[in-house]
Amino acid sequence: MYQSSAIQASALPARAPFDAGFGVYVHWPFCASKCPYCDFNSHVRRAPMDEARYVAAFRTELAHRAAIAPDRTVTSIFFGGGTPSLMQGATVGAILDAIAALWPVAPDAEVTLEANPTSVEAGRFRDYRAAGVNRVSLGVQALNDPDLKRLGRLHSAEEALAAVRVAGEIFERYSFDLIYARPHQTAGAWRAELEQAISHAVEHLSLYQLTIEPGTWFDRLYRAGKLTTPDEDLARALWDVTQEVCDRHGMPAYEVSNHARPGAESRHNMVYWRYGEYAGVGPGAHGRLVGADGRLAMATELTPEKWLEQVERQGHGLTETERLTPEAQGDEYLVMGLRLAEGIVPARYAALAGRPLDAGRIRDLTEHGLIRADGGRLAITPAGFPVLNAVISQLAA
Repeated sequence: MYQSSAIQASALPARAPFDAGFGVYVHWPFCASKCPYCDFNSHVRRAPMDEARYVAAFRTELAHRAAIAPDRTVTSIFFGGGTPSLMQGATVGAILDAIAALWPVAPDAEVTLEANPTSVEAGRFRDYRAAGVNRVSLGVQALNDPDLKRLGRLHSAEEALAAVRVAGEIFERYSFDLIYARPHQTAGAWRAELEQAISHAVEHLSLYQLTIEPGTWFDRLYRAGKLTTPDEDLARALWDVTQEVCDRHGMPAYEVSNHARPGAESRHNMVYWRYGEYAGVGPGAHGRLVGADGRLAMATELTPEKWLEQVERQGHGLTETERLTPEAQGDEYLVMGLRLAEGIVPARYAALAGRPLDAGRIRDLTEHGLIRADGGRLAITPAGFPVLNAVISQLAA
């Protein structure tokens, strides 16, 4: 619901000098199957999607966001899900055309599409490239078939690596994801798998520790005692292996779970982490836009069919539009920005929150080796990353 409380002018600085770019996120919520660890807004539908109807709804909702934030240049576009690689290439192209009709798109804009590495979807890569996609992010998740099966994936390790090779032939840039801290995984096995992955990754890897999310099938198995995960010591050892191997190969962590060669970072995700603006459209999408009334947090209807009907009825699928208070903006900036190795700009925190960070807390955390202050920035140290949430809580208090 819309919050009408007043916001101090100091909490709404002009985008410059803190411009972090402007992104568009398009959520395609459909999957061929639901992975047991996944708590994303994804849905399995057996009947074919009416893609033309969804394209029309995306056009309508994009126009709604452009009316709120009309004077932006798009620096990145991201098709996420769900499984966007279930879309036809023509659908992707139509959505990109709709975005370009509403905002100018930077000549070097990054256009990413998430894809599952099945052979059928890999075969669509040329259509996506022709539509305007210049980067793909592949959900590989594991490089051995038994673990892929346990993770509920529909592809084999061989199919995954074949899709990676095809991506390298067609797209200017590509990345792929792996999940570690899997049941029964050892530090030695993870080291070998990560070395193999880096041999196929040109510039970027997303490496996520498995977490048991409430409401997932893994959560039910875990609570029933039928699923075990690494204990705290092993989880830390797996984390340390991740950092050591990636650093040695020139792909350090630029964010908690993302590793890249210098200059190959995900530009779209950097918009989020640097607390830029982004328009989110589609079922379950979120957005942050600075409009005439301040910085707005937006969320859309989760269920695809309800979202579609709502957009057709009233011109958007929003279920929440909240004007963020200065305190909320400061908190979000800390939560997002401190995930980055580059850290945050304390002056921007003060501009957003209407107050500076506590100097005493900064001093204490620095003395404990958890953060560092350097060149007008504040950043988490390697020792601080494993306890990131606790550090953020201390700074935000």
